[in-house]
Amino acid sequence: MKDDNGLYYYPFPQNKRVRMYVRQNGHSVQFRMWHADDPSLWDQHEWVDYEAVCQAASMFSKDSFDPGRAYDLQIARTLIREDTEKTGKSEAL
Repeated sequence: MKDDNGLYYYPFPQNKRVRMYVRQNGHSVQFRMWHADDPSLWDQHEWVDYEAVCQAASMFSKDSFDPGRAYDLQIARTLIREDTEKTGKSEAL
C-alpha cells in the first residue's frame, strides 16, 4: 500500500492503526513506524536501517516484542520491488 508518507504494510494485521513504512536507502532497506493513536511516534523516531533492527533484536527476550515480526525484510523488499515495477521509480534515496 502507499500513501503520502510512502510504502507501508500492517506489521500486526489485526491492528490497522499501526503501519510500517519502508524505503530503500542505497543498499539498505529502512523502516519507520506510524501509529494512529500516537502521531508523535512518527516525529520522534527516524528511519531505521534493517541492520540496526537485527542488532536491537538481541535485546528482546523471546517472550517480549519480536522485532523480526514487525520489521519484515521480505515484505519490505516485495513492496519496494512491486512499486518500482509499477511506477518505474524507486523509493530509493
